[in-house]
Formats: sequence, C-alpha cells, structure tokens
Amino acid sequence: MGRRSRVPAVDELARRLVDALPPGPVLLVGHSQSCQVVAAAAVDPRVVGVVLCGPTTDPRMRRLRVLAVRWVRTALAEPWWQVPLVVGQWLRTGPRAMRALWRAASPDAIEERLAAVTAPVVVVRGERDALCPADWAARVAGAAPEGRLVELPGAAHMVVQTHPAQLAAVIRAL
Repeated sequence: MGRRSRVPAVDELARRLVDALPPGPVLLVGHSQSCQVVAAAAVDPRVVGVVLCGPTTDPRMRRLRVLAVRWVRTALAEPWWQVPLVVGQWLRTGPRAMRALWRAASPDAIEERLAAVTAPVVVVRGERDALCPADWAARVAGAAPEGRLVELPGAAHMVVQTHPAQLAAVIRAL
C-alpha cells in the first residue's frame, strides 16, 4: 500500500521477503492481501509459524461487484475511527495501484501454497469481516497441514489496528 509503481507478482514479492529474512527462526504475519506473499514465503525452512489475518483472495470476490459489496459491508462494520485511516491509505495508494494489486493477488491460490507449508499456520479473522468470510477462512486454515482458525469477536477486517491485544495473544501462543 502507498505505492503507485508497478505491482510485482506474488512470487517476486515473496522472493524479496525471503531474501530479507534474518537467519531464523522466523514467524511471518500477513494481513489482507499481504497474506498471499506470506503464504508464498512460508515454505522457507527458517519459518516456524505463520499468522494470516483476514486473507482476501476468496475466489467468489474476483468479480468487482462482489468485492465492492463485501468491502462496503466490512467498512461499515469497522469502528468509526478507522474510516479516516482507511480512506487516507486508499487516497495515497490510488485506485489504479489498488486494481493492479488486486489483479496480482486475487488469482493466486493461497490454499495450494499452504498445502506445502510445514510450519503451523493460524488464520485470524474478525467475526464481522465480509472480505474474509468464515467459510473461506476455514478453507484457508484447512489447507495447511497444521492449520487452525481463530475468530476475534466483534472484529471486522482491520484486526491488526482494532484488536492488537487479542492478535498479539494469538501470535504469542504460536
């Protein structure tokens, strides 16, 4: 987010992430579309755990209309103080870059990538998150050999900002 240049492919972003990792052990955490990159990088042997917060590449959202409806439903479920943060982020990024990011990430099959991850994987979603519905989150968690799902009561999509203590507890437990 915040970039107006070309959006690299998920595999390229994952390669960059892996190249930047310390010697290990490493716990990777992704939020929203960055879950794709984390899932692709998670096969690295230094990775001992993965937390995916609200993975957003549910194939049912590939149509713009479905994505827009779910985005609005989720935005309305967020606390009021999130609105200026999210709108500011979208304005800095711009609609062209957002479309390019979605085109790069949405067709990526995160479930297939997670099948090869040997580290424990925790998928975290807010119970009010329409961008990461419960059935999709369960499917993603179930794709990992050691996957599990955690739902945060009262949360929507921005769990990193709205429920940091609960998310930190999930990370610490991993």
